[in-house]
Amino acid sequence: MLPISRFKKYIEQQQLFLKGSRILLAVSGGKDSVLMVHLFKAIGVDVGIAHCNFNLRAGEAQRDESFVQMLASALNLPYHVMHFETKRYAEAQKISTQMAARTLRYSWFEEIRSTHGYDYIALAQHQNDAIETVLVNLIRGTGISGLHGILPKRDRLIRPLLFFTRKEIDALVENNNIDFVEDSSNLSSNYTRNKLRLEVIPRLRSINPNLEQTFAENIARFTEIETFLSEQVSRLAMDIIVEKPDGFYLSIDQLIRLKPQKLLLFELLKPFGFSDTVVDEIIEALNGQSGKLFFSQTHQATINRDVLIISIKDLPVNPLQFVHPEDQKISFGQSQFTLSYVNKVAFEIHLQKAYIDAEHLIFPLIFRNWQKGDRFIPFGMDNFKKISDFFIDEKVPLHLKNSIPILINGNGDVVWIAGMRLDNRYKLTKATKKVAIFELKIN
Repeated sequence: MLPISRFKKYIEQQQLFLKGSRILLAVSGGKDSVLMVHLFKAIGVDVGIAHCNFNLRAGEAQRDESFVQMLASALNLPYHVMHFETKRYAEAQKISTQMAARTLRYSWFEEIRSTHGYDYIALAQHQNDAIETVLVNLIRGTGISGLHGILPKRDRLIRPLLFFTRKEIDALVENNNIDFVEDSSNLSSNYTRNKLRLEVIPRLRSINPNLEQTFAENIARFTEIETFLSEQVSRLAMDIIVEKPDGFYLSIDQLIRLKPQKLLLFELLKPFGFSDTVVDEIIEALNGQSGKLFFSQTHQATINRDVLIISIKDLPVNPLQFVHPEDQKISFGQSQFTLSYVNKVAFEIHLQKAYIDAEHLIFPLIFRNWQKGDRFIPFGMDNFKKISDFFIDEKVPLHLKNSIPILINGNGDVVWIAGMRLDNRYKLTKATKKVAIFELKIN
């Protein structure tokens, strides 16, 4: 007899789905997923079956597909199948075959779910799978989140068999005469999980016969610890992280005073993808010189005087933008400018406007990003100054200096650092007859 009441109770306890939900069942044809199909059928939930053929095991893969198709037909359930060129995808993406299969199946499951009106995707993972996940995460290195193993519910994925052990599933399948197919790759020790399942976990069980129960209790504790830590980090982030248009600012003084520093800084920076090693490097540099950069796959962290600034990685260097005398509107990167002329020699003090003696301009002009070695004579001064030194004096964040538009004359002179300072050589004088007005438009 199937454990219907236990199955229902677990679904209710974990709030996996609501009454009336449609569930897409990921079914390989093995014991776990086939048992899941029969359990869902027994409690009367509206389900469909999805099967992936990864074309990795020749005739065996076709056998599995045929079996799952017959199962769906026998139970009168909707059936979805997809064939993948998994090895070709793995080679193209330069990832392992296992990772390729994982990426392909989850992307396809979500496509089927949204296209056919399913509410959730059910995966037939159990307690022993959770143990394997914890061990894999420990071996590869993980934050606290890796120690809770597999969660019963995450977004649209649900795992309604997590309360079962491998031994319980085997017994239920045998006692209820449930047909299934065996994946021969599960018996191979070529994969990390299989090595753990076939070699490591049996040794651990010889030390602790109640291994599954012990891991289940530990996982529950780790989950509670993660929840507590997440709440504390969220409160801390509200105090420490200041969001600005150009990035996220974190006070270095506050970061230095964090206790425990490594754990909390890692959790604060986790949404930006910084690795454990990079966090170590950031900590070492907190008392160091400004200008050090650190990278994740998506973001960069810059130590800029008294703050750590997190911004999108690799802001693009904008191509040159030529400016002709008849142009009225000019775009450069994210900046928009207007160009107009007046014959009346008058101006206002406005950082977003540059009033330039038009007779000194040699067209075409160029808007470009700052380059090493650029220098100009700041308005009101008599001597040249490196723009890099000017940026330092003006406290321009290091990650922004490459995005500030620089207006260059036809003779190579810097005319204007947009939004900041005009070159003194191009200011208006009593001899000026025509004024060119550049205005930086603020959205």
